[in-house]
Amino acid sequence: MGRSRYLITEADKPHFMTCTVVEWLAVFTRPETVQIVLDSWQYQRQHTGLKLYGYVILENHLHFIAQAPELDKSVAGFKAYTARRIIDHLQRQQAERLLQCLHFAKAAHKRDREYQFWQEGVHAQMILNEAMMR
Repeated sequence: MGRSRYLITEADKPHFMTCTVVEWLAVFTRPETVQIVLDSWQYQRQHTGLKLYGYVILENHLHFIAQAPELDKSVAGFKAYTARRIIDHLQRQQAERLLQCLHFAKAAHKRDREYQFWQEGVHAQMILNEAMMR
């Protein structure tokens, strides 16, 4: 299945999305890392017009339904901000094993960073009707 199946084609429509931590690392077992995600969504709701219809945060990935005027940019900003904040938190906590895994998971072509937190993509699926929203 090609990547085009998961493109955000109509940002003004709600989309179901999944963000997964590289290597399926259990990072969201820490309340502080979950709070970073929640704070980021709150900021986006207040400043970018993000509408968040629902979410679930599991230990190594999260699912959410959202829409925004520029949903692709909102999601990219969310992933970049949360990755940086969570990596900073892990460094302060000296979570060396997790940091080492994030370092080794970094794609070889990404030379501008030391770590990679999120897997690429969000597998966005547009919600076509009310039945899908249930």
